[in-house]
Amino acid sequence: MTALELRNIRKSYGEELVISDFNLTLERHQVKVLIGASGSGKSTLLRCINLLEEIDDGQILLDGEDISAVDVNADKVRASIGSVFQAFNLFPHLTVLENITLAPRLVHGTEKGQAEFDAMELLERFGLSEKALQYPDLLSGGQQQRVAILRAIICKPKLLLLDEVTSALDPVLIAEVLSLISELKGDGMTMLIATHEMGFAKKVADEVLFLKNGQVLEAGTPLQMLEDPQHLALKNFLFALEQAGRL
Repeated sequence: MTALELRNIRKSYGEELVISDFNLTLERHQVKVLIGASGSGKSTLLRCINLLEEIDDGQILLDGEDISAVDVNADKVRASIGSVFQAFNLFPHLTVLENITLAPRLVHGTEKGQAEFDAMELLERFGLSEKALQYPDLLSGGQQQRVAILRAIICKPKLLLLDEVTSALDPVLIAEVLSLISELKGDGMTMLIATHEMGFAKKVADEVLFLKNGQVLEAGTPLQMLEDPQHLALKNFLFALEQAGRL
């Protein structure tokens, strides 16, 4: 069943067209990865999906419901979409446990004891239980990003959006975060991911989409896209990543 469908999405900032007639279908339990240079529209697209940005035209359907309709309750929609960005956005004055249980308690009305039980189960599964009562500033960048992901999935979202979640991390910490995301893939989590980590895309993506100027120039399996690119712009993009030691 289709989890997410984008129909002819257009988004502009003033005179600048950032997303142009964009179409995408994401089935439940599927993982699609968006690649492309900075400014290609990846982050804007994700922000449109979780209604942080208003689209100019088109439709966004989540489980068949038009969430881009004028009268939609944006807060209710966001409660069913998990979003994690490059910045960890953890509340520094709250412990790890408090950060993770905030949304279940305030948004979903989960009783405190149940929310903490669910949070501890996640922390234990992903090797962070000893950090439960610590504050974010005492954690490494990789640990903070993993906590941010756990905070996003504790309410069992219909869709998880990940936007360059490893770009601020060193290689060792990147591996920690990518391991967690790979495990979520194994759980059947539906994900749309923007990343520059091509090895990771190759490992978890069902389909890779190469964006330029807010459009999909090429799409295919990770093997097709990374081993046999057809479009010159994609070849140049992959070459640049290789030169930078990121491929």
